[in-house]
Amino acid sequence: RSEIDPNSKHLRVWDLGLSDAGIYTCEYGSHTVRIFLHVFKLTISLGGHFLPNEVPELTLMQNSSHPLPNLSITLFNNNNNVLRPKISRDETHQRYRLELKQLVATDSGTWLCHVHSDSPLINQNISFDVKVLGFQNPDSERKYATVDSTVTLSWHLNFQKIKWKEGFTGQVNLEQQKTAATHALLDFNVTAQGQPHETKKSSHLQFEIPESKPKSTIEVKLPKVHFNHSGKYQCQLAYNRRYTESKIELVVMKVSAIPVGPLPRGAEMTLICQVSSSLPSNAHLRWERVNGTQMDVKNSKEGEKKVEVNVSSVGLWNCHLIEDNDSKISLNYFVEEAPAWISYVITGTIIGGSVLVFGLACLCIISGISWQRRRQRAKRMARAREYLLENKTCQCQQ
Repeated sequence: RSEIDPNSKHLRVWDLGLSDAGIYTCEYGSHTVRIFLHVFKLTISLGGHFLPNEVPELTLMQNSSHPLPNLSITLFNNNNNVLRPKISRDETHQRYRLELKQLVATDSGTWLCHVHSDSPLINQNISFDVKVLGFQNPDSERKYATVDSTVTLSWHLNFQKIKWKEGFTGQVNLEQQKTAATHALLDFNVTAQGQPHETKKSSHLQFEIPESKPKSTIEVKLPKVHFNHSGKYQCQLAYNRRYTESKIELVVMKVSAIPVGPLPRGAEMTLICQVSSSLPSNAHLRWERVNGTQMDVKNSKEGEKKVEVNVSSVGLWNCHLIEDNDSKISLNYFVEEAPAWISYVITGTIIGGSVLVFGLACLCIISGISWQRRRQRAKRMARAREYLLENKTCQCQQ
């Protein structure tokens, strides 16, 4: 592990270990030169390969022919920010243990450990790599879609960005809110060369895996969104039996009317706008009539996932889902006027129905009166028969 340069007489040693620390003497004639070699060894837990929320641990060891100094250690992350790890050491000052805080995906990069001592004078920088495999999107996010629209759910991984040279696997699941059932949509694996392979798992949900998409991205495409497509879509990574995940909650909006169809003249209908799950406190639904007045606006209350508005005239209505004063999605509903003949038919049906009801009522009354008279007549005849039976006489001829 060593060689001497024949020209400069320099001694070069490779792969230093703690046991290489000591006094190196160079003798040339009557000249003697001594060099004291102080060796540091820095190791990081899990080989520097982490998942988000894991806590790395650094171990710094030193060895020297002299008494070991008390070291001052300063740690810098990939953004050159000073960290304050929890530092502990043994009594001999040979081993230092540094416990950091939980990592996030953006902590990936080259870190620096600066070692300082006044006696002997030491100012040593030791660099090391930290790689955190994870998602570039947040741990949890919300996405809105309208019924019959097309939506693509994307999870952006960072394995190519951080040059992760390890294989790992993953899957995408849907947790539906109403049934609380979980459906496996697809499995995927990424090779050590960074090549992803995806396998569709579920026939419960109609979805597609886009062929053309950005690198390091897992995507699920819903070509025609239904109301029951709402729920939490979970993408999970697995590496060395450790897991990390990112969720996208899909909230679906739909509009409807009661009764369905054109609005007859003089009639009224109710427009309903609703979403598949409760909205956060900074979001609400709003019905408003296009080119209408302030009176034609109806907002949902906090925590409600449905808003209704009563309509008695034709026109275009729009329902918005507003979050932080920003309209995320919207749906239109056009209230059409029913043709005049429909109004006549409805009016005639109402009048005819009223006449029919009146006629039936009269018939019932007449039938009741007739039945009552027959009953009274029968009672009178029965009393007369009883009277005759009680007072009849028998005459015998002589």
